[in-house]
Amino acid sequence: MTISLPTAQRYHSHTHGPATGHVALTYEDRFLRRKTLVLADGERILVDLPKTTSLDHGGVLILTDGREVEVRAAPEPLLQITAPDLTRIAWHVGNRHTPCQIEAGRLLIQPDHVIREMLELLGATVTDVTEPFTPEGGAYGHGRTHGHDHSHSHDH
Repeated sequence: MTISLPTAQRYHSHTHGPATGHVALTYEDRFLRRKTLVLADGERILVDLPKTTSLDHGGVLILTDGREVEVRAAPEPLLQITAPDLTRIAWHVGNRHTPCQIEAGRLLIQPDHVIREMLELLGATVTDVTEPFTPEGGAYGHGRTHGHDHSHSHDH
């Protein structure tokens, strides 16, 4: 007996209406093409996108039955970086092409003991935290392959 799962074959960076459920995924898990996911309510869905896609916090997977499933950034281990000259520290992080969430007064990156040691030597304070990770996109949009199907029509 084959069990058929609800399937998401499209992804949008924004919702078109109220989402009917959500899934929380880490930064690495939000980069996918085909995978079975378990929603917060326990429902299982199959994601089967045309190409590997970077799913953003707040984006939605569109199920073939029309329902929308919101994608949320799941809490994960990160390094919080603060420093008197945070701009200089941000340059060093960016120079290593490390995904980085930039906020007023702090940076967040994935754990890396080599970068941590370098930043501490540069005068930064590095603290272990567990939070959702939503790093900046690259100079041309998103830092990873990103998909958004523009074949739909709707008014904004």
